[in-house]
Amino acid sequence: MHDFAMMGAVGVAAFFVFALIATAALALWLWALVDILKHEFTGSNKIIWLLLVLAVPLIGVILYYLIGREQRISESGSGKP
Repeated sequence: MHDFAMMGAVGVAAFFVFALIATAALALWLWALVDILKHEFTGSNKIIWLLLVLAVPLIGVILYYLIGREQRISESGSGKP
């Protein structure tokens, strides 16, 4: 019923902007999950971060980027957290 011809140029542009934002959000969410699973954390922080990112994806990813990455146990010899 709905096609791009009925939406007009503004509707098509809005659709593609939304698709781009949704793709970026999904990529960041997947990045956070992979990063949490790849690294070791102190105590039960790994489980907490996994649950937070899975339960509230947008807020969880933002908090993980701002706070959680500092809680990782640094790898020996790499010099990076």
